[in-house]
Amino acid sequence: MCELDVAAGVCRLTAPGSRWLATGHDGGYREADAAYNVSVPEGFDRTDLATYAAGRRERAGFGAPGPTLLTGVDATHARGARSGPVTVLATAGVSNPAALPVDEPGDPEYDAVPETHGNAPAGTVNVLAWSERALDDGALATLLSVVVEAKTATLLARTGVPGTTTDAAVVGCDPAGDPSVFAGSATPVGAAARACVREAVTASLGARYADGDLPGSVAAADHGVATTRRATVFEP
Repeated sequence: MCELDVAAGVCRLTAPGSRWLATGHDGGYREADAAYNVSVPEGFDRTDLATYAAGRRERAGFGAPGPTLLTGVDATHARGARSGPVTVLATAGVSNPAALPVDEPGDPEYDAVPETHGNAPAGTVNVLAWSERALDDGALATLLSVVVEAKTATLLARTGVPGTTTDAAVVGCDPAGDPSVFAGSATPVGAAARACVREAVTASLGARYADGDLPGSVAAADHGVATTRRATVFEP
């Protein structure tokens, strides 16, 4: 069983001896006793991210190293969810939505919205997910895809955009748990993860935007982007 706690702007998911797979600056596979989600202040411009993250963990009293995500969302808006063998913690903010228009080009809604920007604005939807079932590297990667898919579906339903420019996720498992060969959407692990992500992301959005002040559109957001370019399709 894992434990969730928050201190000094740092969210921690503790699960001793776990195997993790993370996206972001601290990404890849690793073994660690915990994973973290660290709230950063507005205007954050540090580039020594690993050093910064380690310092924040230490100040929070969390000595164990582990995969660490950064977010512009206050840690007080973190929410957790459990179902079956899976536990999830999420923080959700959409000040920097990333739209992907799929209709014909020329939608005036995106005329003033850039495709890219050079800075990294505060915002982000971050998810930490952990399974008490043992997963090999392939199944852990599948779980990561399931978590991201569930985050995307939830955001589309709640905000109208699939994500932000800085979303990240960490998934982990107990290598000593009962093994699960698969972790897709139709498996006990995958189904539980989907439910947990949906509930945790929805609850965090509700906490972050308690006054209902979600951006009304990508153009209205502080740092929105939209991928309006078209790729060339070909037959291989």
